[in-house]
This record gives sequence, structure tokens and C-alpha cells, in this order.
Amino acid sequence: MNRSREYFSRIIFYTARFGFLLGLTALIFACSSKTKEQHGPARVAPVTVATAIQKDVPVQIYAIGNVEAYATVQVKAQVGGEMVKVYFKEGEFVRKGDPLFLIDPRPYEASLKQAESNLTRDTAQAKNADREARRYADLLKEGVIAQEQYDQRQTNAAALNAGVEADKAAVENARLQLEYCSIRSPLDGRTGDLKVDRGNIVKANDIPLVVITQITPIYVGFSMPEKELPEIKKYMASGQLKVEAKIPDSGIKPVTGGVVFVDNAVNTETGTILLKAVFPNGDRTLWPGQFVNVVLTLTTVPHAVLVPSQAVQVGQIGPHLFIVKPDHTANLVTVVVGRTYNGETVVEKGVSPGDTVVTDGQLQLLPGIKVEIKNAATPERPAK
Repeated sequence: MNRSREYFSRIIFYTARFGFLLGLTALIFACSSKTKEQHGPARVAPVTVATAIQKDVPVQIYAIGNVEAYATVQVKAQVGGEMVKVYFKEGEFVRKGDPLFLIDPRPYEASLKQAESNLTRDTAQAKNADREARRYADLLKEGVIAQEQYDQRQTNAAALNAGVEADKAAVENARLQLEYCSIRSPLDGRTGDLKVDRGNIVKANDIPLVVITQITPIYVGFSMPEKELPEIKKYMASGQLKVEAKIPDSGIKPVTGGVVFVDNAVNTETGTILLKAVFPNGDRTLWPGQFVNVVLTLTTVPHAVLVPSQAVQVGQIGPHLFIVKPDHTANLVTVVVGRTYNGETVVEKGVSPGDTVVTDGQLQLLPGIKVEIKNAATPERPAK
């Protein structure tokens, strides 16, 4: 009975030992398989890249501007009368001094003739009075006449001479009134809507007859954030700042001008400062009232390093990007960035010209991970 128990116990012992060894073998096999999976072929991340370049970059500020006439004149009549002639058509360009209107000059010609006649008459009387005064002066010396008689002749001569001067002023005024009948353009510009047609009676200094705007040259007004004012003042001190203006969605090339005016106060409601630039506008590209895209160039940064703006990421470590090393692994670098220019960002520190930077696929990357460049147009850098 005891031998049977001992035999049965040995069978149980060896069975348990075999099961333990079998389980241990399975565990080692599983761990080995997992280790192979973990240390299998390294993952490769597909990315799009570009090459950092070096060139001179303008420091620019962008704004929306409004085109303004260089000068605007409301032409009014300075004398009244019938409008007998209009020399221009609405919307026509006129030169300074060109005739615009003619008011009936006949009444003013008659007034001028009358004033000239009065001057001729009074001049003759004044000359006669002067001669009498000289004769009376001789008689006074001889004692023939009294002082009172001499004084009367002197007073009469002086009064007549004063009348001559008044007549001269009247002649000049009549001549000026006659000149006012012919209204001429005070500047080079474009005429607007005609307010008074031929045949109407106009009054002096009444409604404008026409409005003329000067558009060559022409102004563009635009506002900049007040934080840019120190830089604007700094670079204006060394010369005129260049400005480009472009009509949106027009296909017309931008026109170039220069800043000529900075307002004397910041707008406290908008926190902006008003500037004006003048443009030659010889081809009349710009028109008063238009809205244009304005680019103000402050200075030029020489030999700046640029990368596509989408290459730069912003995270907890600040601005950063991935550089593809010669062995096709990704390297994370933090950068110091400057302004953007035409879809490119200036990198002041962290990138060198010729570096290959990742522009798409950054979310898949970790430092040291292998990458596969997808944009074949970008040449791959040879391994060192």
C-alpha cells in the first residue's frame, strides 16, 4: 500500500515538473517573438522637404490704403452774369491755364471803359490844378495874393490828384472784373460733373461750376499700427521710405512711390498712425477713392536665411523645425525667427543655408527617426 502511494506521488511530481518546463518554454518563446517585433525593421516616416536659402530680404509692412487726389479745386464764378461758353466736356483732362467758362463780358467791358474815361478826365483836371498851384506859389512870393488863396489852390490840386489815384484803382478793378469773366483751370487735372450749363445766369461765389481733381501725382493714405512707429521714424531719418501700391485682383503691376507725410498724433481709438505716400501716376493707374494693397519697405536685411513658413512649428519649446541630416534621420532644432516674406520666414538662428528642412509630415517625426523624402523635385543631399 505504501509503495503504491510512493509511486503515485512520483508520477504527480514529474507531471508537475514537465508542465512547469513546458510553460517556461512557451514564455521564453513569446518573449523572443515580442523582442523580434520590437527590434524589427525601423519605421520610416514620409516627409516633404525644402532647402534653406540665403538672400537679401526687404523688411516690409503691409496695409490697406485709400487713393486721394493730390489737389481738389471747386471752380466758382467770381463775377455774375450769363454763361455764354463752356470750353470742355465732363470728365476731360485739362491743363493749368486752359479756358473752362466764359461769362458775358460786355457789361464789364463797358464798366472798364467808363472807369478809364473818368481817369482821363480827372487826370487832366489834376494837371491843371497843379499848374495853378505853382503859379499861386510864385504870386505868394511876390506878395500879390494872400496865403489863404494859395492854400485853397494847393488843397484843390491835392484833392484832384487823390481822385486820379482812386480812378486808377477803379480801372484796375474793372479790368480785373473783366478778366474774371474768362474762367481758366488753376491746375492740371480731370474735370468732374458740370454743374451749370451754357445760357444759365451765375452769381459770384455761388455754387461750384465744376470740380477739378489733380491725379498726377497722387496720394495714397494708409494706417500703420503704432508699435511700428519707432521703426518708421528710424528709417525715415535716413531717407524716403519706398511704398508699393497694387490694385487688388486687377493684374496691373504695382506702382512705386515714397512716404511724404506722417501724422502728428496716433489715433487713440484705433491705435494706428496715418501715413501718406505720393506716386507720380503718369499712366493714371491710381484713381481717387480706390482701395489698394500697400507695402511699406523699411530696410533690407542682407544675406538672410529663409525657409518656407510651413516648416516652422510652434510648441512648448518655442519655434522649432526638423532638419533632415545626411543619413536621412530627422533632427529637431529650436530656431529664432524674424519676419515673413512672400510665404518664407527669416530664421535668425538655428538653420544654415543649404540645410534640408521638413515642410510637411512633422507630426510623424521624432528626433532620430528615419525619413523618406516624398517630393522628388527636391534633390537629396549626399551622405557624408
